[in-house]
Amino acid sequence: MTKWLAALLLVCSTAHASPALPTQDEIDKILADRGLLTQTFGQLEQVRQSVSDKATDLVSNAMGFLGVPYKRGGNSAESGFDCSGFVRAMYEQTVGMVLPRRAKEQAAATDRIDKNDLQPGDLVFFNTMRRAFSHVGIYVGDGKFIHAPRSGSEVRVEDMRQSYWQRRFDGARRVIEGSREPQASAP
Repeated sequence: MTKWLAALLLVCSTAHASPALPTQDEIDKILADRGLLTQTFGQLEQVRQSVSDKATDLVSNAMGFLGVPYKRGGNSAESGFDCSGFVRAMYEQTVGMVLPRRAKEQAAATDRIDKNDLQPGDLVFFNTMRRAFSHVGIYVGDGKFIHAPRSGSEVRVEDMRQSYWQRRFDGARRVIEGSREPQASAP
């Protein structure tokens, strides 16, 4: 029996036994007492808040690089960025995670999510060179992402709802610390 099914049964049986529905804290206590919940709601909320804070820091840091020129193979503000070098630098500077160097490898090393579940800090991938996962950016919210687009351009924010990006969208990924070991790669 899954934990959630057990929780539902507990809620139903508790609700039937008394006229008032149990609070979330009461449910958490029952589940914890029976060994079905290993973390309290407060602990889970702390984890959620920590993830949210890291995403906010990541997006804020990335916005500080608006206007940095694109440079193929670039991975610093001094030399310029290409798309995957930009994403890698932002994650390393802000979160302390070293992602693989290439966009396709970044996609392989992160967890697939549905486009409807995008949150700030998630990675968005596009087919811009007639091959899957040839371009990557960081989702900033409200259907927009920040990226280093191409030669002659600079780091900027764009709307994923524009037809150019909609036609080329390859998928979204979430970077979860410790979820998978990043693959090492040469630039």
